[in-house]
Amino acid sequence: MVTWTGLLFILCGTLTSALCCDWLTHYKAPMEEARGFLTRMGDQLTEQHSSVHPVRFPKHLYKQIKNSEVDSKLVFIRDSLQLIFCLYRHDNLSAAPWGADKTEGFLTVIHRQIMELSACVSTNSPANSRLRSYYRTLANSTLSCSGCSTASWQLLRKETKLRLEQLELLVASIRVPAAASRRRSAATQQQRNTDTISEDCL
Repeated sequence: MVTWTGLLFILCGTLTSALCCDWLTHYKAPMEEARGFLTRMGDQLTEQHSSVHPVRFPKHLYKQIKNSEVDSKLVFIRDSLQLIFCLYRHDNLSAAPWGADKTEGFLTVIHRQIMELSACVSTNSPANSRLRSYYRTLANSTLSCSGCSTASWQLLRKETKLRLEQLELLVASIRVPAAASRRRSAATQQQRNTDTISEDCL
């Protein structure tokens, strides 16, 4: 006789991984926690900082991903979080006006989400070249400067906040059936994804 547990494993093996992605059931809490760390890193972010070293996000890429399959969306979200993680591990971040504890707290939250998302997707290929180019430009405009100004640090926080909000909207576009609310056992997949995040960030 087939048990409910056995049936769940069969469903998770035949349906798209997104239908069994545990991260989708609780993504809001860690996203809010990450934004909370960004808020505590400095003064309130305003539109005033958008004119300082403007960095344009490739909106056409976002629109393309928004209309893609669920798995592609999850890969995009995972890759975006990994590139954000890399930004806040930059050597020059030691000169940031906020304390290292806030950076570490932010990194911990982001890293946890990357690992959970990695259990939901099968590809480990490099991130989209246009996505990497955006984050490389952002790093060059903020982290790679000599004696970065307050406005540069504010720009980094502002762009990070915008990207996290954008990712939340992308998650909201994923229409997951009720089966997604069930938790899956992903021990094998999780084991394959416990390696350290690639040092080749940007």
